[in-house]
Amino acid sequence: MTYPEFWRRYLAAHADPRTRVLHYLGSSLAVGALVAGGISRDWRWLVAAPVAGYGLAWFGHFAFEHNRPETFGHPAWSLVSDFRMLGLFLAGRLKKELRHEQ
Repeated sequence: MTYPEFWRRYLAAHADPRTRVLHYLGSSLAVGALVAGGISRDWRWLVAAPVAGYGLAWFGHFAFEHNRPETFGHPAWSLVSDFRMLGLFLAGRLKKELRHEQ
């Protein structure tokens, strides 16, 4: 599988806007926890980062999408795609990307 193929599958697995919102929140909280850990030098923030990030995202998949998170099959591409999706959302270009990849 190529990354462009994965990206199409990733977007399809995040069709429900509630799942995407949980991804955005989780990613933001995870980055915040990493920054807090770096500033405070408290290792507990480093533990909190993946718990917040993955916990919210996976909840969205199980509660709204009823599918398996893409992280399980392609963890690196999934992480890159999560931030790509967030960046497109913040830039106001995600809707166009979703239409393009359907």
